[in-house]
Amino acid sequence: MKNKFLGFIGLIKRAGKLLEGYNICEEKIKKNKVYFIVMCHDISENTWNKFLNYSNKYKIPIAKLSYSKEELGNAIGTKEIKVVGVADKNMGKKLYDLWQKEEKL
Repeated sequence: MKNKFLGFIGLIKRAGKLLEGYNICEEKIKKNKVYFIVMCHDISENTWNKFLNYSNKYKIPIAKLSYSKEELGNAIGTKEIKVVGVADKNMGKKLYDLWQKEEKL
């Protein structure tokens, strides 16, 4: 399942619907342009809490993954990344569903 989830993140990037990094995600959340927030497991507690607050305020699903920043980065062709957002509603829902299935394993 790990490869399916990370593979779909790569597909979202290739489709041009992935928001990469803290600042761009924060900016787009405030403009209601994010449909799912994804964070690596080694994110700082302050950053997690900040995005969790955004998630609650703007009603956006959020996931703290079991993957490291390097694993998440490799999925999108970068060295490492801690925060990504999905800027497409349907892709965000599909990725959220994949994450839910993975969490149940």
